[in-house]
Amino acid sequence: MTLRAKFGWTAAAVSVIVNGGGAVYALLRQEWMHGGAHVAMLALTVYLIVLLRPGTRHTFDQSTAFDDEPMPPASAGDARMEQLQQSVDAIAIEVERLGEAQRFNAKLAARQGEGSGERR
Repeated sequence: MTLRAKFGWTAAAVSVIVNGGGAVYALLRQEWMHGGAHVAMLALTVYLIVLLRPGTRHTFDQSTAFDDEPMPPASAGDARMEQLQQSVDAIAIEVERLGEAQRFNAKLAARQGEGSGERR
């Protein structure tokens, strides 16, 4: 196993542990948006692990190809990478929106606590 692969698997394991534990912790404390963000990141990590694990790569092997099959275009991988990048960007935007909403709710809760004379 290469150093890059070891680093990738280590990062994936840490992400699964942190996001899995964070999701359980946040949901037990009834922090729904916080828990939802952890669940979303956990799902993304698991999806990427399944997609990128070594045994499931969809590569073109000339030894098993028929002679009449055309070669896949070189840009096919680029298109998939572009689609993946767009998906990751969209997820990042949604996670940021969740964070903004969570910060807003925390501010609102703090203001309501100050106005009623409650101490937190």
